[in-house]
Amino acid sequence: MAAGRGSDGFLRIYMNDELAQGAGWRELARRSRKANKGSELGRALGTVAHAISEDVATFESIMDRLGLKKSRVKSFSALLAERAGRLKLNGRLFSYSPLSRFLELEVLVMGIDRKKQMWETVGDLAGLRSRFPDIDFDNLIQRAEDQKRALEPFRVEVGRQVLGGRGEDDEG
Repeated sequence: MAAGRGSDGFLRIYMNDELAQGAGWRELARRSRKANKGSELGRALGTVAHAISEDVATFESIMDRLGLKKSRVKSFSALLAERAGRLKLNGRLFSYSPLSRFLELEVLVMGIDRKKQMWETVGDLAGLRSRFPDIDFDNLIQRAEDQKRALEPFRVEVGRQVLGGRGEDDEG
């Protein structure tokens, strides 16, 4: 087997990939919170951004306890990608676009779904639930569900506004 490709090598790669994604989502949530400051959405994003930061810290702690080296390249690449995403033109050149708001919510909701799956994967498939009984993986999974539930109504509302869709009860 190639060097670093045993189950520990694959786990290290997987964990570093997930850590990089988590850092990217954390930065996106923070940026989106600032762009929506003073609104109900901004408050929801603040709560979610804080929870994502805590999740990333928990994940880093797990990696430390496993003795897995963190990839600075992957983390830097994820942060760079998040910042590059800011350059995408979304219908407005010098102001925050409603399309940007929608796309940010879309990415965050997808990321939260991904995070829920990741907690299930590392807890059960990687066997970390039994190795670390002090970590409440069920709570981490529930927390991801709560984060999605907090953002989903905003995603739907902004999506309808931006994309021109109508509610189920609209006629015509």
